[in-house]
Amino acid sequence: MTLLDRFLEPVVVRGLVQVAAASALAAVVLGLSYLRSLDLESELGWAFVRGFVQVIAMGAFIGVLFSVPLAWSGGVLLAMMAIAAWISKDRGGGVPGVLRVSFVAVLFGSGLVIVAMLAAGAIDATVRNLIPVGGMIIANAMKTNSLALDRFKGEVRSNRAEIEAVLALGVPPEKVISEYVTTSVRASLIPMVDSLKSLGLVYIPGMMSGMILAGANPIYAAEYQFVIMGMLFAAGGLTSMASTLLVGKYAFTEAEQLKPFEEPTDGGIRTLLNRG
Repeated sequence: MTLLDRFLEPVVVRGLVQVAAASALAAVVLGLSYLRSLDLESELGWAFVRGFVQVIAMGAFIGVLFSVPLAWSGGVLLAMMAIAAWISKDRGGGVPGVLRVSFVAVLFGSGLVIVAMLAAGAIDATVRNLIPVGGMIIANAMKTNSLALDRFKGEVRSNRAEIEAVLALGVPPEKVISEYVTTSVRASLIPMVDSLKSLGLVYIPGMMSGMILAGANPIYAAEYQFVIMGMLFAAGGLTSMASTLLVGKYAFTEAEQLKPFEEPTDGGIRTLLNRG
């Protein structure tokens, strides 16, 4: 089946109707943003359109990958990690070495989990399984990294005078920054911990539902969903820990002085947050 044939399938055409319905709901949010003068229409609207184009392009790309050797999957996952680091760095804008830190952290956290679960057989060594599941793991690592960087940046800026005073007393930078590293990691893992607490009670994940609808044993679907959640938690935890530890080292000069955290010029959501 060619790529064009996939686009012309009836299920794809039906999906466009569903996309239109979801877009209408998103338009309501943009309209309310305009009426309330939140100044989010441009950023949110662009993010919505961009997300649709990107996910359709990825779906088409995966369709092409089904016909190529498995070795290509490694390159695709590595590219995903690089893109995730590039997106994640925006939340840590102004933090020294943020792009390098983000890439190493995402590569370490998500890469270690993907390799381990491939070895355990939780992820089948096929393009059809490796790319989607690997993508979920990388995306969660990216979100956790973003939260950790954003919290770390805020903690350092809020306590800069205290940090510099303690440094002046001769306390090693690693010890001075350890409290803020711990706080950042804990904050970044809150959404994942809440998801695990509500799993099966409030939160019924899409993968479990999809497996049941496809005819899989409901108990096995629940087990595999927990495996996925475990992978996401591990990847997020490893990523945030690596990220905050690395950025803690980049935050100081060779003379053990705290570097300036320069705020990039930005608008939209960042502007709203600053107002708060």
